[in-house]
Amino acid sequence: MNALNVGVIVVYLAVVAWVGLRRSGRQRSSGDYFVGEGKMPWWAVCFSVVATETSVLTVISIPGGAYTDQAFGNVELALGYIIGRTVVAFALIPLYKRGGFVSAYQYLQERFGRYLQGVASVTFVFTRLLAEGVRLFAAAIPLQLLLGEFGLKLGYDVIIVLMTLVTVVYTYLGGIKAVIWTDAIQMGLYLLGAFIAIGVLSSHVGASGWADAYHAGKFRLFDTEFDLGHILTSPFALPTAIIGGALFTMASHGSDQLIVQRILATRSVSDSRKAMIGSGVFIALQFAAFSLVGALLWAYNDGKSAKELGLATADNLYPNFILHGLPVVISGLLVAGILGACMGSLSAALNSMANSTVADIVHSFWKRQLSDATLLRLGRIMTLVWAVLMAVFAMGFSATTGNVYLTALTIAGYTYGALLGAFLLGRLVKRANQFDAIVAFVVTVLVMTFVVRVVKIEVEVAGTVAHKGIAAQWLVPIGVLVTLAVGGLASLSHPAPTSTEPVKANW
Repeated sequence: MNALNVGVIVVYLAVVAWVGLRRSGRQRSSGDYFVGEGKMPWWAVCFSVVATETSVLTVISIPGGAYTDQAFGNVELALGYIIGRTVVAFALIPLYKRGGFVSAYQYLQERFGRYLQGVASVTFVFTRLLAEGVRLFAAAIPLQLLLGEFGLKLGYDVIIVLMTLVTVVYTYLGGIKAVIWTDAIQMGLYLLGAFIAIGVLSSHVGASGWADAYHAGKFRLFDTEFDLGHILTSPFALPTAIIGGALFTMASHGSDQLIVQRILATRSVSDSRKAMIGSGVFIALQFAAFSLVGALLWAYNDGKSAKELGLATADNLYPNFILHGLPVVISGLLVAGILGACMGSLSAALNSMANSTVADIVHSFWKRQLSDATLLRLGRIMTLVWAVLMAVFAMGFSATTGNVYLTALTIAGYTYGALLGAFLLGRLVKRANQFDAIVAFVVTVLVMTFVVRVVKIEVEVAGTVAHKGIAAQWLVPIGVLVTLAVGGLASLSHPAPTSTEPVKANW
């Protein structure tokens, strides 16, 4: 039985690599490599965006959270995401598509100058290296347990290297086309796995199990506790989820090259909007499916805690059911789907980091004009460079102590507000120049570092007083306000540009 499950995983890895290379064809230009010459179907891009923002721990932690106390809170978050993506679709996407950009930060170069473009790009690639490196290591932890049940006793480092090698093959050769098509397959597989789990669990618990889960509050959608401390610290408080979630996704999907690059691969502004808004709808569907898995698992296990079931944490509940509650081959297929979630986010990170390095740094700051063939070759080289660095970075965490993954979750709070703020500064403060924008960007990152690491809010949890950090959704609006305030004040220190004076010529 173990051999059958392992065989399913091996076949899946081979098929994903083959499909990615087959669908991508031969890359003939840097534009083809980075944005597919803007000819990708919107629905495939939509699925790729969803797969890009879905990690292994998303797949296993949402059922665990729904099992314990989050219920359908993640679906509530997704409602805010849909609002934010709709704003991005109409406010920012036309700027990128009509400008013919291959990077979101090329807009900053056009509006302010290449130095701000470079600052934004360097910020993106290094924070992405940190976030995805930790994500890769964190993904190796449950994968080691799952593969170990199938008789594959592999260390974290071996799993990291194997996942990176398979992913880099089709990412290096096929570029963004391979990434998008493989992402679509991987999203389909892990979502199919959730539906299979729902069907099997429903057959076990019956209508009474659904009723028990409902009466236990496992289907609760909205968190309507409006205590100020709760709103500021809980990601599931209604205002935080809807308002904060909308602002957060405006930053993550409007100013982060990881997502914007996929949107730029569509054929038109209309298709880009469909892909962006559609990704929010599918995220809501995905969150609902995994939350339902958690609710039904609660009924399946008669409401026992993870410890009562002999599991370390609630995050082990869904993997444990995959291994012991599903037939052979099906369990192997679902483990392959979890593996695919990791590969999807990894391939997206590698291609977008290579894109930003070449388009925003090398191309903008190289003294002589580089040929398109040279840019294509550099794109492939940087894909390999970032793959090696990310694997080494991820393996470095295996020798550390502490929950490095939870630390990495706050990375977005340091930079997203500054990135989105820079775009809004360019749109809203006409007299702001490049120096103003860079000062505002740097000050915002420093301020947000203080807010994330130092500022704590006193809240009451289960009758005891606790000190919690500000919820991640509120970090973006705080950062945006700091950027606009500092950039706006700095712009008052110099004369407003005339109609014939380019705003970015200001050093």
